[in-house]
Amino acid sequence: MIVDDKSDHVVPFLLRLLDRHRNAPRPAGEPVRPFVVGLNGVQGAGKTTLVSALQRTLRSPPYSLPTAVISIDEFYLTHADQERLAASDSSNPLIQHRGQPSTHDLPLARDTLAALCNRRSNVPIPVYDKSAFNGAGDRAPKAQWEVVNEGEESVDFILLEGWCVGFRALEDGDLEQKWSEAKDKAERHGEAYKGRLGKERSEHVRFVNDKLKDYDELTNIFDAFVFIDAEDTQYVYDWRLQQERALRADKGTGMTDDQVINFVNGYYPAYELYSETLRQGALPGKQGVQLNLTVGKDRRVKHVEVR
Repeated sequence: MIVDDKSDHVVPFLLRLLDRHRNAPRPAGEPVRPFVVGLNGVQGAGKTTLVSALQRTLRSPPYSLPTAVISIDEFYLTHADQERLAASDSSNPLIQHRGQPSTHDLPLARDTLAALCNRRSNVPIPVYDKSAFNGAGDRAPKAQWEVVNEGEESVDFILLEGWCVGFRALEDGDLEQKWSEAKDKAERHGEAYKGRLGKERSEHVRFVNDKLKDYDELTNIFDAFVFIDAEDTQYVYDWRLQQERALRADKGTGMTDDQVINFVNGYYPAYELYSETLRQGALPGKQGVQLNLTVGKDRRVKHVEVR
């Protein structure tokens, strides 16, 4: 069971920034744009529990904020498009399944968020079924999508959450240096090496990094950011195994333990590449708008920092 000890930190932080956002100077007659928050959480660290508590709190009195919470996972490519991406370079293990930057439908994500920010009516929010195709996943039929802004009241608070939300691509030189250092560690330590970056080919890592540049169009719209970090990102293997076992128990289908480990291996290099920069701030040039929560193996908060 995951206990929510994060809301007490996150809710006051976001409400302060929301108040500042609403009271910021703007041209006469210009409406207040919805407040947009990005949330990154290492998979299994308690992000879903926090998001549920946050959504419930914001929608209830005394705040009563019309709120839209969206996972970047809902924008994964369709199963067919993911298969085409995987086939485009079958030698690259990083794109053989959903997860890494390049496996999301960015135009769909951009258009959805733009519609919400512009307070358009009847905005459909896609739904992704992770249990489809024995855990490979697929986008659900449109009849199952949620529709937002159906009445006169439009959402004032938008939260986009996900394991890679807020990651920023590295410059080519920095990327090559990180990869070379990891490669050296993998060769020197052999089986004792716990990372994945040093086991990947340079061109495969570069492909994902190049695709990540396109994600800036999502990150740049955030007014605030929350990062749930882990004392050791290796915890993600145990946490993700627990999640998938729960999914199998609930839906009767999903990935096996071996498939989960292979799945985590596919996106773990991104943690090695981008976590350090994310800790420093996803929104450079904006001070005091990012809250970092670091959790231990028990998923409880050990350290809090505002960036």
